[in-house]
Amino acid sequence: MRNMIQFVCMNNWSVDTKELKKDKKQYAIWRLEQLVNFGLGKEKIKESELRANWSKLRLDPKKKKFLSYLLWPRGKF
Repeated sequence: MRNMIQFVCMNNWSVDTKELKKDKKQYAIWRLEQLVNFGLGKEKIKESELRANWSKLRLDPKKKKFLSYLLWPRGKF
């Protein structure tokens, strides 16, 4: 893992993304949560985006623990 992490799975249909895109910060956080928790095709996540928004992300606990190990190998976050 250098700068990107890849997850693949499903598309989201329950959120009005046009409305959400009006708030760029909230949209960025929502998008990261979707990519990590559910995956969106073959898109990749920038490591810097994950680190910058880490404390704001609501992630599956097991995925969050695994990602924290990848992002901070010594277990600090």
